[in-house]
Amino acid sequence: MFLQTAIRPVARRALLPSSSSSAKTLTRTFTALRSPVLRQTLTPVRHHQKFPLKTQFATGKRFFTTDPAIVARPTRQQSIQKLLYAGGIFGGSLLAINLLFNNESREDSIPLYERAYLQETFTYTGLGVGMMGLAAKGLHNMGWSYKLMSMNPWVVLGGGLVTAVGTLVATRATDPDNYIQKHLLWSAFNLSNAAVLAPLFFYSPAILARAGLYTVGVIGSIAFVGATAKEDKYLYLGGPLLAGVAVVALSSLGPMVLPLGSRALVASEAISLYGGLAVFGGLTLYDVQKIMHNARLADKGLIKKDTVNESISLELDFINIFIRIVQILGQQQQNRR
Repeated sequence: MFLQTAIRPVARRALLPSSSSSAKTLTRTFTALRSPVLRQTLTPVRHHQKFPLKTQFATGKRFFTTDPAIVARPTRQQSIQKLLYAGGIFGGSLLAINLLFNNESREDSIPLYERAYLQETFTYTGLGVGMMGLAAKGLHNMGWSYKLMSMNPWVVLGGGLVTAVGTLVATRATDPDNYIQKHLLWSAFNLSNAAVLAPLFFYSPAILARAGLYTVGVIGSIAFVGATAKEDKYLYLGGPLLAGVAVVALSSLGPMVLPLGSRALVASEAISLYGGLAVFGGLTLYDVQKIMHNARLADKGLIKKDTVNESISLELDFINIFIRIVQILGQQQQNRR
């Protein structure tokens, strides 16, 4: 999974006079859309012995400030309108998806063991997403996002894949009876993803909140369709969706290999953004039906109950849908300026 961020730190440089007429201080300030702000002060040092005309810069100390961000708070009427608007989107998407994909719902009600299995899986999914969000915010506050953005993108991509895929495979391979090791590896998987997601906090809190609300609506509506549809109705989508994931993953590498401003780059970004939304929405539908299928197998004693493994798939669906909604909202905000 390759994370692209549309907003990067803005570098400001200013020369400030010091007490000495011959010495000046160069201040470089990295700012995001909100605090904390990372400031790095570089002080010029003149070497008069060997190089009287050459100026070198010695790196000073880095420090953080927690100045409150200036946010224009909406009125109560605007907040109510936005809440009703979000509720309408959720209800409309739920109705539309239900009419399009759930015209053949199951005749009987969901059995208790399937319902309990699904609820426990979604509980782990919520805990995992919450762990990622809190860890990503903490890393961003400590300046990790600035370091990550300054690294070589291939190093970030390779390191992120190794840690995320490694912890994912280790978690899935661990027996569910080994409770402590299973949950430690699952936590490591969430933290490794949080390290890559930390730069998302360069976006404004309003965009992140709206994207989170929309993602919950999309995941919830699709999960409702998958849970109420006929048994194993959408399990055949596994193969085509896997091919779609491969196409989306390759298109995400476009900005790293294609020239800026080219039509091929625009097309690859569109495939990664909007095609990714469609693919991971379909994967959510497939994963919910697979979870209920595994619940029936676990109830018959054919496989072991492992809701941690089931939750990982839904976490990945949530992350990828959330990232793309954030990018879409960020582009809309930039176009309004």
